[in-house]
Amino acid sequence: MVKETKLYDLLGVAPTATEQELKKAYKVNALKHHPDKNANNPESEEKFKEISTAYEVLSDPQKRAVYDQYGEAGLEGGAGGGGMAAEDLFAQFFGGGGGGLGGMFGGMQNRGPPKARTIHHTHKVSLEDVYKGKVSKLALQRSIVCPKCSGVGGKEGSVRRCAGCDGHGVKTMMRQMGPMIQRFQTMCPDCNGEGEIIKEKDRCKQCHGKKTVVDRKVLHVHVDRGVRSGTKIEFRGDGDQAPGIQAGDVVFEIEEKPHPRFTRKEDDLFYKCELDLVTALAGGTIYIEHLDERWLSVDILPGEAIAPGTVKQLRGQGMPSPRHHDMGNMFVSFNVRFPEKNWTEDPAQFEALRQILPSPALEAIPPADAMTEPVSLEDVDSSRAQRSFGGGPMDEDDDDAPPGGERVQCASQ
Repeated sequence: MVKETKLYDLLGVAPTATEQELKKAYKVNALKHHPDKNANNPESEEKFKEISTAYEVLSDPQKRAVYDQYGEAGLEGGAGGGGMAAEDLFAQFFGGGGGGLGGMFGGMQNRGPPKARTIHHTHKVSLEDVYKGKVSKLALQRSIVCPKCSGVGGKEGSVRRCAGCDGHGVKTMMRQMGPMIQRFQTMCPDCNGEGEIIKEKDRCKQCHGKKTVVDRKVLHVHVDRGVRSGTKIEFRGDGDQAPGIQAGDVVFEIEEKPHPRFTRKEDDLFYKCELDLVTALAGGTIYIEHLDERWLSVDILPGEAIAPGTVKQLRGQGMPSPRHHDMGNMFVSFNVRFPEKNWTEDPAQFEALRQILPSPALEAIPPADAMTEPVSLEDVDSSRAQRSFGGGPMDEDDDDAPPGGERVQCASQ
């Protein structure tokens, strides 16, 4: 004999009602008192919530058993036990997509089955591949529905719902501690939390009852010309599969590898070139190896006098833009390499240089009657010199640093 009949009375059924009788009673009462049919009627809205709570409790075998034995006091947190909202229960019962009567008659879209997780991968590509574009073939390990048993897990008719947990995979247990009743959930020991029971001899020989197997799939990832780091390439439905859910997606995120010669900033390329002094002053030709196996021939004009830190531009020799493939520019930063110390001991060569090069402009000349003292210059290591004149070694990310990647010596003639 049940302790209370309030929830049964709300649905208008007897305590001995079957599952089908409960469903029918809920359907009739929920439609009758739904807020969409009883606008501006608070009493009907409250009745709808009470009916939904009653059905949620009585349709769950564990909750119904607790209610029959202990009444509402035995249900933790009140009659509903902290369950789903009335609108959500209504939408789930009628197959709607977000509550309301419209979902029952197709006015709102069905949410559909849940979806498997998205598989994320980072695809590292070289700057050459980004410049020219390519198609990468990438192998992917994923789970798919077992083709032998079609995701059933065993022979036809051999899989049955676990009676111990009613297919939920967990059991609700009760423990009385003095006047208090504690309710907790634990994994069903009968089915090990799977919700189904398959005899060992009836299990699928390919998936061994797991319903899925591991599959290898090759995806063709199109790396478009000029694509930038962080761009995502998505393959819908090519991810993991499982029975009763939508197949997941696969997303590849492009990551550009560092390059030994160039630094890229959007559609422009930056190149550091080390130039010898004679070419900087007297002119010559330098060659820059591009990203598509071309060598750019660049003329330094005689008398152009390339100073250390000079930046020049090669128009149209940068990266293609991602969409329209318009070409950016290449910026070349020059570092002039001076001869080694004591590069010659011939006084005539020094005198010849003085005759060829412009005369020096002395910024500070002492007065005729000033006392002068001869002193000698000494070498100082570069790190100490930089600290002496402000702020430590130059940082690659410093805004004042000349743009470009690793310093590369240019071939010249």
